[in-house]
Amino acid sequence: MQDILKIGKTEVKNRLFIGSGKFGSNKLMPEAIQAAKAQVVTVAVRRIDVDYPEENILNFIPKDCIVMPNTSGARNAEEAVRIARLARASGCGDWIKIEVISDNRYLLPDNEETIKATEILAAEGFTVLPYMCPDLMAAKRLKKAGAAAVMPLGSPIGSNRGLQTKELIRILIEEIDLPIIVDAGIGKPSDAAEAMEMGAAAVLLNTAIATAASPVLMAEAFALAVESGRKAYLAGLGRVIGVGASASSPLTGFLHE
Repeated sequence: MQDILKIGKTEVKNRLFIGSGKFGSNKLMPEAIQAAKAQVVTVAVRRIDVDYPEENILNFIPKDCIVMPNTSGARNAEEAVRIARLARASGCGDWIKIEVISDNRYLLPDNEETIKATEILAAEGFTVLPYMCPDLMAAKRLKKAGAAAVMPLGSPIGSNRGLQTKELIRILIEEIDLPIIVDAGIGKPSDAAEAMEMGAAAVLLNTAIATAASPVLMAEAFALAVESGRKAYLAGLGRVIGVGASASSPLTGFLHE
């Protein structure tokens, strides 16, 4: 049986989502996307330029991928809504990743403004995936607002520091009946595997691949990590013993009979 992830009305087979920023060359990006076997690629709307094909980010994304524009640069709900509408008008479809960031130092998302933007865009028929600080009450409000998934950060965006918010993400996975996609901060394939082992529906990352010495090889490594983490979750992780030990083989037997 295929393990399918459903977001809104769309079914996705691959649970590794890729960002399109920070690559040293646009020409390197399609190779990394193919190595990751990614089906969903997020792009900043400001990098879509139909007048200059050599700079238009859409020309470097495989045609069979789902393009998910993001509202990077938005500082409030109003700006996020405007960017989302521009993306749709540019032919990017109805998927939108909401990013509302007014904090210039840590680049943490503004949950309140994100909720406002989600409600407006979901009502307009967008498939909304909001990027948020992991908070249970905010996640519940995002679901009520019409989000198709919730995307909590693992650590500050671009930091590669891994799952610093692991316990908060675990709560969202347990309590929110929507796909939980861990976004931002994942720095190593082992981070991605850990997120998937916890029960995350998918992970989205960019910096860890784009800034690696070999982005294509790193993309392949992340693809394997996400696949193995997902299989571990589906298999059911073995028990953890807090105190003491449990022998794998009998401690009594033939030597002392």
